[in-house]
Amino acid sequence: MKIYIGSDHAGYELKHYLMDNFKDVEFKDVGYLELNKDDDYPSVAHDLSNKVLTENGIGVLICGTGLGMCMAANRHKGIRGANCLTSEMATMARKHNNANILCLSARLLKQEDTLEILKTFLNTEFEGGRHERRVELLDK
Repeated sequence: MKIYIGSDHAGYELKHYLMDNFKDVEFKDVGYLELNKDDDYPSVAHDLSNKVLTENGIGVLICGTGLGMCMAANRHKGIRGANCLTSEMATMARKHNNANILCLSARLLKQEDTLEILKTFLNTEFEGGRHERRVELLDK
């Protein structure tokens, strides 16, 4: 499984923590590749979103709260970014919203909790059915 992953300076450490703890996942790091306090998170979110769309993939974006990355990613038609603070949120984001980008908070979550949130996100399938119509309405 290939997952696109990106962060700003606030999420840099958590990004590497996740990559180090998910050995069975092939991560493609889209940035930032070095710790830089002058980075612009929207650039990373836009780059990652474009890769998710062209590759029909899954992405993970990390910043201080997860909010900025989520807002930037959701500017793209076809992206359904979900800022998840719990595994339950990750489950529902995938099952009912067919989320294709998980946004995480480096400042509000414990690192060990992000492991379970990401695991849940990756292992939960979209239910389709009545939710399909609603997901299609998101891009209108």
